[in-house]
Amino acid sequence: MSTSEGRGNPGASADSRPGPQVPQGLFVRCEGCSEIVYGRALRENLEVCPRCDFHLRLGARERIEMLVDEGVYREISADIRSNDPLRFRDRVDYSDRLRKGAEKTGLDDAVIVVRAEIERTPVVLAVMEYAFIGGSMGVVVGEQITRAVEAACEARIPLIVVSCSGGARMQEGALSLMQMAKISAALAVLDDAGLPYISVLTHPTTGGVTASYAMLGDMNLAEPGALIGFAGPRVIQQTIRGELPPGFQRSEFLLRHGMLDRVVHRRDLRGVLGGFLRFMYEPAEAAASVEKDAAATVQTAPEPALVRTAR
Repeated sequence: MSTSEGRGNPGASADSRPGPQVPQGLFVRCEGCSEIVYGRALRENLEVCPRCDFHLRLGARERIEMLVDEGVYREISADIRSNDPLRFRDRVDYSDRLRKGAEKTGLDDAVIVVRAEIERTPVVLAVMEYAFIGGSMGVVVGEQITRAVEAACEARIPLIVVSCSGGARMQEGALSLMQMAKISAALAVLDDAGLPYISVLTHPTTGGVTASYAMLGDMNLAEPGALIGFAGPRVIQQTIRGELPPGFQRSEFLLRHGMLDRVVHRRDLRGVLGGFLRFMYEPAEAAASVEKDAAATVQTAPEPALVRTAR
């Protein structure tokens, strides 16, 4: 070995010296226009691209703080976790995916349920977190959203669900698909109680979530440019062997075809929700309904507060 090799070549050392490191999140590539955007500018604009107005995904907690009065809320999510019922294995064990999702988000699963107020109207608010295994719906998500419906029924206040999901969680198989019927049955009870349910669909909302509770709102709202559908456009195109119309499965396309009630910019969402809540919910009527139900129980046997389906 030569002396220079043993001691290290100063020139080679200088060439191999690592360059300056860019802090993570300092710059972000926009999914809509592919331009590089300064991260701070993006955060100040509610994660909406200042160049093309594309709505990037927003974390569940950031979404809640953006929507509720003064960012104040009380979390009522149950402390439950998936126990990997099928012992599912693929490239990465499902138990490892659950652990990594929890470490990444600080959540037990892909939804947070809270009690809060939006423009002084009390609500139960459930917000899905895409960073937890693509916001997919498994048994825990189904149970959490069902309990959110129950909480709204018990308190006789409106329910809002903000969806951001790749659909049913394949690692839980049919148990995941059962949640579609379970949540839909709970929402039927909420409807019978005359309580409003507003569904907010964000990018993306697909699969079994779209095929169930995301499209069952008394009002179905969506953010601009959100991908909304059951199967993805590429799968549909390959199936029908034909071209799809421009903007297919985007929120504006669905609005034109009667699948949505309104497309709302993120900066306007809180105000729009507040307006709809005031229009749809009257606390005095809810209180009168409670008194009427109480009087009815004197004459008849009590009915269950909520229909339970198999879990």
